[in-house]
Amino acid sequence: QVQLVESGGGLVQSGGSLRLSCAASGIFFSFKYMGWYRQAPGNERELVATLGSSGSTMYADSVKGRFAISRDNTKNTKNTVYLQMNSLKPEDTAVYYCNGRTILGQDYWGQGTQVTVSS
Repeated sequence: QVQLVESGGGLVQSGGSLRLSCAASGIFFSFKYMGWYRQAPGNERELVATLGSSGSTMYADSVKGRFAISRDNTKNTKNTVYLQMNSLKPEDTAVYYCNGRTILGQDYWGQGTQVTVSS
């Protein structure tokens, strides 16, 4: 059973930083893509950042220059992805979800971690 477990969310003041982590278990191959999505109350889930196995990245315009996605390429932790979030704003408040997508396009999701940015 594949599981993605996020950690690192919490409450931070505007302008602060947080680092989210996501570790996958129960999978014996690398995800083709890993990424982060977020969902604020009343809004749809939206892409924050993705990182492909080739190293390609994609960021939402709203987080470019503030957030950075990275992936652990160590043999035993290659399905671990991070999101460094700097210069946080109140509008970044949301539940952040980790995503892993296989080469066949199958998606796996974590349970989500709350990020709250106070003004």
